[in-house]
Amino acid sequence: LNQLTYGFLLITVLLVLFAQFFLPKILRLYVSRLFISKL
Repeated sequence: LNQLTYGFLLITVLLVLFAQFFLPKILRLYVSRLFISKL
């Protein structure tokens, strides 16, 4: 049970860090590509 909880906590922390740091960059790239393709 301990290893399972540690793994779950690690995955949630990694997901939060990924959402905070990488998601805005990916969204910016996606929006800029859509904007350029529309132009």
